[in-house]
Amino acid sequence: MNMNIFDLINRIQLEVGDVVSDTLSTATTDISVWELLWGYDTETGEYSWTSIIIMSMLFMLSALTVYIFIERFLAIRRALNEERDFMTKIKEYVNDGKLEAAKQLCATSDNPMARMIEKGISKIGKPMKDIAVSIENVGKIEVYKLETRLSVLATTAGVAPMIGFLGTVLGMIQVMHTMSNEGVEIQSLSGGIFEAMITTVGGLIVGIIAYVFYNYLVSKVEKVIQKMEGSSIEFLDILDAPGK
Repeated sequence: MNMNIFDLINRIQLEVGDVVSDTLSTATTDISVWELLWGYDTETGEYSWTSIIIMSMLFMLSALTVYIFIERFLAIRRALNEERDFMTKIKEYVNDGKLEAAKQLCATSDNPMARMIEKGISKIGKPMKDIAVSIENVGKIEVYKLETRLSVLATTAGVAPMIGFLGTVLGMIQVMHTMSNEGVEIQSLSGGIFEAMITTVGGLIVGIIAYVFYNYLVSKVEKVIQKMEGSSIEFLDILDAPGK
């Protein structure tokens, strides 16, 4: 192609102006958002397989993100629900020697704190160090359960934008390929440019949502951990009280 850079720039400017004029005059025939998401090319009348694959991956990641958030949110909320005056009742039962009643109370309280205390009650009579270790081990298991699948949200927060950028790169490769075969035709390049922009935006949106969900759930898990630590310390203090 025997064309210097200035001629190329002038040609692009003229064709951009023509495209803008045509777009303004035919605004009512614009493609829908759904078609735009799936890489519909008005010039060829076909969908881009690259956009379909990339956007399908992003939709699946977004659905997985929402599912994990709802499931973990409900699980963590249940963990935060503690029976009123739970530790006060445990203290009374332990001081009165009603260990079976204390275990029954723990069994009816479906939360990590109750399961830790139940384990501690079952170890009463052994050295305090052994009781503390038993409670700590149960606590670790409970924290592990609470953090289940949170790593998926963290991974999605990092992977989704990268998938979007991959769509951008593939879209720009399509643009370069079209330029090399057909020259600089703005209308023929619009499909690849749209594909590049839409996949990037989609990836960033999914990544941002996953990142916000992940940090929110982590903060809730930390709140549960604080309650678990407080309950275990209070229980050990009950056992270590004078006269016990």
